[in-house]
Amino acid sequence: MHIYEHKLEFGWEGDNGLGMRLIQQILDGKKTATCAPLFGYTQEEITEIFAHKGELVTVTDKEQRPWCNVRMVDIFQTTFGNPDPRLVRGEGNGENSEEFRQEHRRDWKDWLEEEGYTLTDETILIVEEFELIEAAE
Repeated sequence: MHIYEHKLEFGWEGDNGLGMRLIQQILDGKKTATCAPLFGYTQEEITEIFAHKGELVTVTDKEQRPWCNVRMVDIFQTTFGNPDPRLVRGEGNGENSEEFRQEHRRDWKDWLEEEGYTLTDETILIVEEFELIEAAE
């Protein structure tokens, strides 16, 4: 499998295995989108993310191990309180935006507290929608 310059990393120190569960969902075809609050990025990072639309990107874990390559199908913004259906479906929540919000409140709780951020319905999310191209052998 080719390793591309741009990476999409899942997981962080102390994530209790969440990063690897998300990678497995990608490999199983259940996860086709990811998101993070806009306030977690610098302007330079936002510009770089939007520049990757259409590109091939390597998905890595928190130790930078490559797991698969995806094509960045679309990159867009939505709000936490009224998330775009493409994000909700891509995160594996079907059409259930309330389930999506509950999961992300839980998954991001420690990070939000650590950084001093508050998640509200108006919080803007950066969404990366992708399709699996190939998995590592």
